[in-house]
Amino acid sequence: MTALIFGTKTTGLHEPAIVQAAWLMVKDPFTLTVVERFEQRYNPGKPIELGALATHHILDEELADCPPASGFSLPPGTEYLIGHDVDYDWRVIGAPPVKRICTLALARWLLADIDSHTQAAMLYLFERGSASSLLQHAHSARHDVMHCAIVLEHLLARMGDITEATTWQTLWQRSEQARIPKTLTFGKHKGLATSAAPSDYKHWLLNQPDVDPYLVKALRGEAQ
Repeated sequence: MTALIFGTKTTGLHEPAIVQAAWLMVKDPFTLTVVERFEQRYNPGKPIELGALATHHILDEELADCPPASGFSLPPGTEYLIGHDVDYDWRVIGAPPVKRICTLALARWLLADIDSHTQAAMLYLFERGSASSLLQHAHSARHDVMHCAIVLEHLLARMGDITEATTWQTLWQRSEQARIPKTLTFGKHKGLATSAAPSDYKHWLLNQPDVDPYLVKALRGEAQ
């Protein structure tokens, strides 16, 4: 089963297109042995937003001779994508039919009491002495996936029961469970446990367009 720790840099928040993609092909959850690496810049065919430029510092003119973003595809046989808030990168590449393992969701599940779960915050938590140096390169997709691998390794250690028999399917199932919200994060009942939300409010939410599918699971009592 092919699993990739995956990341992108994009044109911004409005209909984003990739300007850089990187991945680490990882053998298994027990060793996290990297068997192949990939990094490539792409011509997005549209201007890069200023906010994105301020984040990744990749200029439009540097991409003129790069392959078109529309030509990007995952390697054949990819079954799992791993990333911090992996859905963003997954959507940018067209939402291919793969399973997503979200390290952000796992961090929130395992470390519910800390004040931030960003990838940078995780590095400061797990690798305090070297985090500042590591994050000097945070504008690169290549370094992003390397950082995600570090975070994943620490999260797996926190689980405490990862063995040679652990599969990506098992980890994906844990990620799926972790993604089901236990509390409401918006609206008049913000902060209330999803299980305690009034039935009429649940009914109203479930009938709204584009409701997060994991919130739907929570509202339907699928958190266990």
